[in-house]
Amino acid sequence: MSRILVIGSANVDFTVAVARLPRPGETVSGGTLLVNHGGKGANQAVAARRLGAEVKFIACVGDDASGRAIREALLREGIDVAGVSATSAAATGTALIVVDAEGRNQIAVAPGANRLLTVEGVSGRAEDFVWADVVVCQLETPPPTVTWALDEAQRRRAITVLNPAPVPETALECWALVDYLTPNAGEAERLSGVTVGSRAEAARAGEALRARGVGAVLVTLGADGVLACTASGALPVPALAVTAVDTTAAGDAFNGALAVALGEGRELREALAFANAAAALTCTRRGAQASLPSRGEVERLVAR
Repeated sequence: MSRILVIGSANVDFTVAVARLPRPGETVSGGTLLVNHGGKGANQAVAARRLGAEVKFIACVGDDASGRAIREALLREGIDVAGVSATSAAATGTALIVVDAEGRNQIAVAPGANRLLTVEGVSGRAEDFVWADVVVCQLETPPPTVTWALDEAQRRRAITVLNPAPVPETALECWALVDYLTPNAGEAERLSGVTVGSRAEAARAGEALRARGVGAVLVTLGADGVLACTASGALPVPALAVTAVDTTAAGDAFNGALAVALGEGRELREALAFANAAAALTCTRRGAQASLPSRGEVERLVAR
């Protein structure tokens, strides 16, 4: 079993499914409500656990009912939550999600306690970095905390994965600490300054980011799969065709699955096919963590 350490966010999600996304100032009625647990960090931890990894999670939640429920749900998944702290200084992070009939979404997040995950809080979990094969971070927690975690992971010779979402307003300074960067097309465009409207442009954006010190840039392109930009050149890996009903957490499924495959020592093309399958299956179900697939489901789709 690969050993995955995830440092990141944990939220409660309120998702409304409607026929179409509202325009600015418009109310779209007739939807249905799903209340679920989410947050990029927690989603990626659950994804990795369901795919067979041992998982430890470091996060900060509010000292409230939502925070306690998140911790209990992660425990039921079999995730080590000794690194999940609770604070009375902020509420548990909350996400408001609207999903249309084609699976497209709009998301607004109140970070709450996620912003209180400090370097001091993470550095107290140094033994987790010694234990890990792969360390996964995102950007819903403070950038200094992410930078410290990636640096400690590299110092402990763990593989590092950074999902650069959401893209921060300030410049990142952790590029050389990232073995695998996993932006979607929009994130790659914002981070690199290169317009990404085609696979060739995605390759240029990826190379621009690699020039900053990143080991490999994996640009996820939705239905067009993923383009890996590595020292050996560009490697396209196609997506798997499914009927999408909700794309929420598809990127998190991809990152969790990628971490599992890398921790198992898989070759990059095989790891990306595995991650694409996990993301595709997630799109066929509503919700965040509720939509994340099992290992058996992913392996059957890969073999199809």
